[in-house]
Amino acid sequence: MSVPQPTAAERGEQILAVFDTAFGELLAADPAAFRVKFRKMAASAFAFYRGTACLFYADLERERHGGPYLDERTGRVWIHGDLHAENFGTYMDATGRLIFNVNDFDEAYVGPFTWDLKRLSASLALIGYTKALGDEQITELVRIYAAAYRERIHALATGAKDDEVPPFTLDTAEGPLLDALRDARGMTRFGLLDSMTEIRDFERRFSSGGGAIELDAATRYKVLAAFDGYLETLPESSLTRPDSYRVKDVVGRRGVGIGSAGLPSYNILLEGNSDALENDVVIYLKQAQTPAVSRHVTDAAVREYFQHEGHRTVISQRALQAHADPWLGWTELDGSGQLVAEVSPYAVDLDWSDIDDSEEIAATVADLGRATATMHAAADDSSGHSLVPFSTERAIDAAIAADEEGFAELLVDFAHRYGARARADHQIFVDLFRNGRIPGL
Repeated sequence: MSVPQPTAAERGEQILAVFDTAFGELLAADPAAFRVKFRKMAASAFAFYRGTACLFYADLERERHGGPYLDERTGRVWIHGDLHAENFGTYMDATGRLIFNVNDFDEAYVGPFTWDLKRLSASLALIGYTKALGDEQITELVRIYAAAYRERIHALATGAKDDEVPPFTLDTAEGPLLDALRDARGMTRFGLLDSMTEIRDFERRFSSGGGAIELDAATRYKVLAAFDGYLETLPESSLTRPDSYRVKDVVGRRGVGIGSAGLPSYNILLEGNSDALENDVVIYLKQAQTPAVSRHVTDAAVREYFQHEGHRTVISQRALQAHADPWLGWTELDGSGQLVAEVSPYAVDLDWSDIDDSEEIAATVADLGRATATMHAAADDSSGHSLVPFSTERAIDAAIAADEEGFAELLVDFAHRYGARARADHQIFVDLFRNGRIPGL
């Protein structure tokens, strides 16, 4: 029996209720930041989808107690939490290799593995719609994603060697993934420093303007105290160059991404690994947010595992991302958990604007399926934490094997239904926003 669909007015009230729960306190503290966030979300259905993981999980609430392919293990694996087709890009890992993989782990948590796959699949429907792809073409893309995910999970579950499932690097990637890696390789630390800093009195300092906010003495002191706490969270391998932790300058920041509106953020300039000025390092300290998925996962053991949201974000990223950023750590500031990581010169996001050839789209989607499977497989009993004490890839492989045929169809059906829902929601949201219906704005 089909569930009756709400009217536009009823859906508008649902959206406002979810927004109040997810954004209410932050919006009240910084309405200007949310006006910017919401204007970005108003630009397209995909931008709206990117900014509303909270609404997505509220809609998935009915799956909380089960669903296809979910059991006591596959319903409790580390998930990205905001997996969509633009949350992939490049980073330089702790070994100095440029890697293309999933990025942005602010929403990571422990929950059903299918939630990541559904969120990605619906994003493919939205991207496909913007590129004027027909429903059959979108169906085929979701099937390609599902098949690539299934193939990679099975390979990992059955003991594939590293050279059989290599990461996406300059040597192994193709198409848009290789383009992103080459773009990243062409970027330099000096270029990043030149865009954010200047030399004054023979020392590097942050430049004024460009979103930088000068701090008063009391705030600066609190940030430096938080920095000292952060150093204690770094792994031993990151603490081999004591000089690298001398602070040169600190500023506040405005204008960090759609998902971080209203969250305080600071940049810290550190001495590099020598006296030379061109290898200084910029790290950011950002108040971590409550992940949307956590409101719909009731497992107390998961919630109690984390000291605070900064700790959760870092532990999640270290679990999901092999050889994560060596500067990745956490701390506390004004009683709130903080995420700390490098402002990387080598971060390039996957750009869908020029991916228009049908074969190139299909190949890219397949690579995203493989990357998703690799991410899910990384965070299990072999990743150095105790929260998911079993082999994720084997559990997922066994669950899918029980109904191979239905796996892709589950994602195809969801992609079309939720893609249409998100397009309709976007229009409802725009009308709410432009008519002053969002409280506090």
